[in-house]
Amino acid sequence: MAVKSKAAPESRTITVAHSPDSDDAFMFYGLATGKLATDGLKFEHTLKDIQTLNEDAKKGVYDVTAISFHAYAYVADKYALLPHGASIGDKYGPIVVSKEPRDARDIGEMKIAVPGELTSAYLALRIYNKDFQHVVIPFDEIMDAVSRGEADAGLLIHEGQLFYGSKGFHKVLDLGEWWHEKTGLPLPMGGNVIRRDLGKELMHEVSKHLHRSIQYSMDNREDALAYAMQFARDMQPELADRFVAMWVNDLTLDYGERGREAVKRLLAEGTKAGIIPKKVKIDFVD
Repeated sequence: MAVKSKAAPESRTITVAHSPDSDDAFMFYGLATGKLATDGLKFEHTLKDIQTLNEDAKKGVYDVTAISFHAYAYVADKYALLPHGASIGDKYGPIVVSKEPRDARDIGEMKIAVPGELTSAYLALRIYNKDFQHVVIPFDEIMDAVSRGEADAGLLIHEGQLFYGSKGFHKVLDLGEWWHEKTGLPLPMGGNVIRRDLGKELMHEVSKHLHRSIQYSMDNREDALAYAMQFARDMQPELADRFVAMWVNDLTLDYGERGREAVKRLLAEGTKAGIIPKKVKIDFVD
């Protein structure tokens, strides 16, 4: 009786999920538009907001997915971190804003609109002060919710970090600035992970192509940015360029020791504060 041979890795379709944001679109430009040869691997892209991706990762839905580092604490058994593709802010990060000037020392007495309980922004804010009340609001509706009085302040991620002042909001706290003062490290927000059950050989092959895509975008910045503009939610080109530059940088190409240490420290501080229930095993595909 003939034994059915296992499908060769080169025939695989790899499901890739990431957010519909200009920085992720910029990163995946080379792969998503077929600019790069992928040795027979087919990459199938799905776009969802980060909170949904965090929840999907718990179920192991995609082979590769963007994920908040906070959420990684709950899926480390299924996924390993890729050594590239991270959004890491060096001395900047998510920002707490309010309609009236407020002091960061009063955050524990506030009700704050947050973009999701599994986001790294929420984790960092809880590490800063565990006592605030919160309400979960889609990230792009947070300023409106604060304006309506549904919360005293809002925790901004994505492009809201750049234009909140023009909407009449005041900065209460930049978590990236605070984190750097506390640790001397950059603040890691999100990264890309890959399913462990793909096996080491295929994990390394996929990792190689994803790294090439990021490098290709950085080498062809103008074209990649033009592609990313369709995901920029009506941002002006100069603002989108600034946003992409914040979150796709040298640490995106490779975490380096500083970036890896930052991830370990963030999750360790979350565990120490009792926000993350147990110590997280952090593995990178190398």
